[in-house]
Amino acid sequence: MADSVKRSPAVKYAKWCLQPDNDQVGSYVKKQCAQWLDIVYGRVPGVRVDEEAYRRICGLLRLMVHPDLGCPLYEGLEDYAWLLIAAVLCTKDRRGRRYYQTAVLEICRKNYKTFNSAIIFILLLLTEPKFSRFFSVAPDLKLSSELKVAIRKIIKSSPALADESIFKVLRSEIRCKPTDSEYTPLAYSRDKMDGKLANAFLADEAGAMDAYPIEAMRSSQITLESKLGIIISTQYPNDDNAMIDEIDISKKTLDGLLEGQARFSLLYEPDTALLCDDLWMTDDRVIYQSNPVAVKNATVFSALRAMRTMAVLYENKRENYLCKHNNIKYKGLGVEGYVEITKVQACARPEDPEFWQGRPVYLGLDLSQTDDNTAVAMATVADGVLYAKVFGFVPADRVEYKSKKEAVDYRRLIAAGVCFACGDEVIDYSFVERFILELPKKYGVEIVQCGYDRWNALSTVQKLETAGVECVEIKQHSSVLHSPTKLLREKILSKEFRYDENPMLEINFQNARCTEDTNRNKYVNKKKSAGKVDEVVALINATYLVEQDMLFGHDSFVVQI
Repeated sequence: MADSVKRSPAVKYAKWCLQPDNDQVGSYVKKQCAQWLDIVYGRVPGVRVDEEAYRRICGLLRLMVHPDLGCPLYEGLEDYAWLLIAAVLCTKDRRGRRYYQTAVLEICRKNYKTFNSAIIFILLLLTEPKFSRFFSVAPDLKLSSELKVAIRKIIKSSPALADESIFKVLRSEIRCKPTDSEYTPLAYSRDKMDGKLANAFLADEAGAMDAYPIEAMRSSQITLESKLGIIISTQYPNDDNAMIDEIDISKKTLDGLLEGQARFSLLYEPDTALLCDDLWMTDDRVIYQSNPVAVKNATVFSALRAMRTMAVLYENKRENYLCKHNNIKYKGLGVEGYVEITKVQACARPEDPEFWQGRPVYLGLDLSQTDDNTAVAMATVADGVLYAKVFGFVPADRVEYKSKKEAVDYRRLIAAGVCFACGDEVIDYSFVERFILELPKKYGVEIVQCGYDRWNALSTVQKLETAGVECVEIKQHSSVLHSPTKLLREKILSKEFRYDENPMLEINFQNARCTEDTNRNKYVNKKKSAGKVDEVVALINATYLVEQDMLFGHDSFVVQI
C-alpha cells in the first residue's frame, strides 16, 4: 500500500492530462498536473504526498454516499475532483503541514464545483484538529448557503454520517461532534466578515465579488500554521472582480514568475489560441478545455453543444453561454493574450554586456504616471534577430506597497538588476534621464533614436534632445502600434527575438492583453491588461523605430496617421 497515491485516480487523471496529443485540457491545467506529479514522484525537496492522509480520505469517501448516483463517493467522484482533493488535502511539507494554502478552481457551471467543495469541507470537518471553524462566503447568503445545502445532502444520504452523534445540521451552521468543529455560511457583509477565525474557507462565485470577503478570511488566518482558502468561480463579464486577480496570480505562479505562492490551481479555460477568429462557434476543444465533466459525459457535452448553437444564432444568448459555459468574457472577445509566456521565455538569454558594444540601438520609453512604473527598452537587430534589453523603474517608497498590491516581488527584481528604485513616492524622472544618457558609456552603444509616448514625456524629451538624443513621438493609436505589435509577436514566435534575462519583462508579457479596432488593428491595451505592461509598451515603441529603419532607413520622415 506504500504506493497507493501513485495508483490513485488523481495521479491517473494528471497523467492523462499530460499526454502529448491531449488537446481536451488547457495548458495551465497541464502545468499544474506536471508540477504536482513532480511532488508525487519525489522530485521536489521538502514536499510530499502523505500516503496515510490519502488512505484516510479514501476510507471516508467509501463511507460517503453520492446523493444522486447512490454509490460511495469513492466510486462516483469526477476525475478532476480526485485530483483537487488528493492534491489539496494530502500534499504536505517536511513538518507535516498542509502544503497548499490556496486552492483555485476556475470551472464552468454544471461541473459540480460546489458539490465537490462540499466533499472537501466534510473531509475537513472530520479530519482537521478539534475546534476548527470553517466558513463560506459568496455575493449573497443564498449563494453562500449552497455549500451548506450540498453538505447536508451528502450527510443525509450517507448512513454512516447521518447519525446526529456525527453531524448536527442546524439552521445557521453544521457541527461535527467528534471534532467539535463547525461550518457556517456567511453573507457578504463588512460587519460580519471581520473577526472570524477560519481554518478553511470557500469563496464561491468569486467572479461576482470584490476582494474584500476573501481578504477578510485570509486576514483571519494569519496566526494559523495549517490553513486553506478555496476560491471557485466561472468567468464573469465584469473587469473588476476578485477571481480575475486570483487567476492572474495562479498563472504567474504556474509560469514560474512568482515564487513562494503555496497554491494549487485548476484553471479550466480555453487556451489563448482558441480565443480568436470566433473558434468558440465550431471548435469542440473550447467546450472540453472549460468543462472537464464533458470529456467523459456525452449528455453534458451534447447539452453544451446545443447551447452553443443557440449562442451562435442569437446574440442575446452569447454572454451567458460564453461566460458561464466556456469561461470566456463575451464583451472581451476582442481581448486576447498577447503572446504565450512560454514562447517569450524561450527567447531569454544570459546577460551579455559585451554583445552590446558598438551596437546602434533604438530606445523605447514609457514614462507612465509619476507614482507608477516607468520603462526603458533598448533594441537592435543583428542577422535578422531582434535583441532587447529592458529596464524598469519604480518609486522607492512604494516598493513594499506595490509588491503587496500587484503580487510582484519588486525587491527581488531590484536585486536582480532589472528594476531600479528612484525617487520617493513618485518616479524621479531625472534619474531615468541620466540612466538613458549613460547607456552609451555603460554598454558601448550608439543611441540612434528614442521613441516616446507624448503623455508625461515632454519635459524629459526636451532634456534628452538637448543632450543630443534624437527623439521620435510614437502616437499610441492602433493604426500606428499595430505593425510593431505584430512584428514583435512574430519575432517571438519565430524565435528571432532575444532578450537579456528579465523576470519583470516576463511578468509584463504575461499581463499584456491585446484589443483590436474596427479595422482589426491589434495593439496592447493597458486598460484591458491584467497588470503592469509598461516594459512591453516600451519594447513595442523601440520595435516601431527598428521597423521604420528596416523599411525606410532612420533618416526618412514617416507620417503617423
